[in-house]
Amino acid sequence: MKTNNILSLFIVFISLNAIAQDGPFIRKKKEQIKSLKVAFITNELSLTSDEAAKFWPLYNAYEDKQQDIKKQKLKSYLDRMDDDSIDKLSDKEAANLLTQMESSEDDLYQAKKKFVASLKGVISPLKILKLKKAEENFNRKLLQQYRDRKLGK
Repeated sequence: MKTNNILSLFIVFISLNAIAQDGPFIRKKKEQIKSLKVAFITNELSLTSDEAAKFWPLYNAYEDKQQDIKKQKLKSYLDRMDDDSIDKLSDKEAANLLTQMESSEDDLYQAKKKFVASLKGVISPLKILKLKKAEENFNRKLLQQYRDRKLGK
């Protein structure tokens, strides 16, 4: 469970960093990654054309909601947590930041819960579980490719 939370925070930091530096090159890479993700998930879930037509608008809306939460809420306090300023926080400021973080995490959880509920009428519960696994597998593969490139493999 702790590893999951750490991985989630790592992904959030990477996402926010990418958002902050959103130039033409980054936008093109994001679009490529999104296309790969769509193909990967469609293949892993074996979506029929009817299921895909109903699934992808829900999925895209959910992803947009997640990005909005991360952009608006998480970025506001992550900006205040750079290496120099974190040591200068008072206990009260640190407690406020923790409350903001918890609120953001709760908003992300509620968005996920609402998304899963909306999927229940579109795809089977088994495919919903497969979606979670497919997302994790895609992120794992993406991270591995990034590591391989960094290490020159």
